[in-house]
Amino acid sequence: MPYFTKLLLLIFCLVLLVESRKHRRRRWTSHLDVQRASHIFKKNRDLTKAWKGKTDQLLRVDEHDFTMRPAFGGPAIPVGVDVQVESLDSISEVDMDFTMTLYLRHYWKDERLSFPSTNNKSMTFDGRLVKKIWVPDVFFVHSKRSFIHDTTTDNIMLRVFPDGHVLYSMRVTVTAMCNMDFSHFPLDSQTCSLELESYAYTDEDLMLYWKNGNESLKTDEKISLSQFLIQKFHTTSRLAFYSSTGWYNRLYINFTLRRHIFFFLLQTYFPATLMVMLSWVSFWIDRRAVPARVSLGITTVLTMSTIITGVNASMPRVSYIKAVDIYLWVSFVFVFLSVLEYAAVNYLTTVQERKERKLRERFSCSCGIPHSKTMMLDGNYSESDANSLAGYTRNQMVPEEEKPEKMVVHLAISNESNSSRKRGLKGHVGLRIIQNTHAIDKYSRLIFPGTYIFFNLIYWSVFS
Repeated sequence: MPYFTKLLLLIFCLVLLVESRKHRRRRWTSHLDVQRASHIFKKNRDLTKAWKGKTDQLLRVDEHDFTMRPAFGGPAIPVGVDVQVESLDSISEVDMDFTMTLYLRHYWKDERLSFPSTNNKSMTFDGRLVKKIWVPDVFFVHSKRSFIHDTTTDNIMLRVFPDGHVLYSMRVTVTAMCNMDFSHFPLDSQTCSLELESYAYTDEDLMLYWKNGNESLKTDEKISLSQFLIQKFHTTSRLAFYSSTGWYNRLYINFTLRRHIFFFLLQTYFPATLMVMLSWVSFWIDRRAVPARVSLGITTVLTMSTIITGVNASMPRVSYIKAVDIYLWVSFVFVFLSVLEYAAVNYLTTVQERKERKLRERFSCSCGIPHSKTMMLDGNYSESDANSLAGYTRNQMVPEEEKPEKMVVHLAISNESNSSRKRGLKGHVGLRIIQNTHAIDKYSRLIFPGTYIFFNLIYWSVFS
């Protein structure tokens, strides 16, 4: 029994020893885990929470009234401005406006935002802090639409320096009005401007100025437009007066654009010139080919009307004459005159034929030769037809002072040889056959091209 009791006590002691070692091991492991966790926490602290308290303490946003401008009641606060133009998105002649995307930056000093710093480093914030402090109320004069980009967040940056200097930057797209002069269109140059001004503060409270003069405006080298060549950007400034509120500082971003002419040469000038030249083809067509000459004239007139309508459809309804209007309407007049020219030729030909018909009737009645025949020869009478006049000789002809274009020739029956008859026809009748071309057509072949070339020389020397 005592032996059995001793054995139980020994087992109990061994169990207690094992349990105590396990307990010490657990304590040591937990202590190591705490140390590791503490080390990791110290290494990866949430700095934003700690910095938030420092930010509130350094900037003291809640201790000041930022509804008032810096140095309220004192001299005007200077606000420097610089701009970097990212792109010129579009130029609209119909709406007379342009769309521009730019980075707009403001520089000023607000001692309420100053904070102590050992390394003189600035602090940078996004747009959420902008709503709590004072910023310049700059707006775009004569703007139609504008917005601050907000993808993926508001494109606003605020940088505060220890001495209270502030840099406020934003990315803006604005559509503004541009007064364009189309009197030389499409050989024109346009000057547009984007104007910046404070909305509430006059020049006594806020002084806007270009921070670095002309160097305050920078542009991207990749800026290009399909219809315009950007010649130059420059800055200006002046005071603007409103009768109700007073004087304000206004800044100008000016840029000059020159239109590319090659597109309009292909789409407007070359087609119009070709239509005018096509109308001249009718001067070489037989005057009796009425369908050919009339259809050619009407086609060119309608084509010129279509070109004029297409050009004016893409332009604003201005009350003055544009350079392209002068060219197109003068070309239209040339085409229209070619139609009138054939109308005059046709009318004079009809009058001439009527006179010849009366002359032919008079000679046929007064001839008195029973076996004679009266025939009319014109330019369309071929040599084979003339040779078929065998058995006829020239009897009477129209006097020299009455030379119609269609000669009336009276031929009588004769027994002369065929050779003598052919020589008579060639020597006398052939000389009297006048070519079937009116004198107006001959003169038009020279007058129309010469006048149109002279007009082009004057036009391009004046407007180019």
